[in-house]
Amino acid sequence: MVSDIRDAYLESKLTAADPIELVRMLYEGAIQSIGEARRQLNAGDIRARSGAITKAAGILAELVSSLDHERGGEIAKRLNRLYDYMLQRLADANREQVEAPLIEVAGLLASLDQAWAGIVPARPVAPVASYAAAGAGGGEYVPQSWSA
Repeated sequence: MVSDIRDAYLESKLTAADPIELVRMLYEGAIQSIGEARRQLNAGDIRARSGAITKAAGILAELVSSLDHERGGEIAKRLNRLYDYMLQRLADANREQVEAPLIEVAGLLASLDQAWAGIVPARPVAPVASYAAAGAGGGEYVPQSWSA
């Protein structure tokens, strides 16, 4: 039941997301999978660790396949090289059963996620309101806009 609700929520979030949001969702999913891999590595669960690393590698492979080399130019080339490097580091972590490559890849993904967060959508579609935490539990109204 809970899984069905979560799946429906994720599906609606994916269909409503703009391309920047989709990339960020992939980064966040990969970071979460790497965190799980680290937990399983420390717990000694080889199968679960390997599964989490495989999931993160699958997300990176999806990011590689989504690059538009024709329109992306140099940025697409650099991202491709970076994603390939991260895939290699994940393979290193899985093969050697060490945590350092996982920490490195998670850090790189977090940096990329922050960079994508700074990209302002080109054309607002509809304003969306959100509440940002201000202090201890308070909030202030922060208008935002989205782009498709």
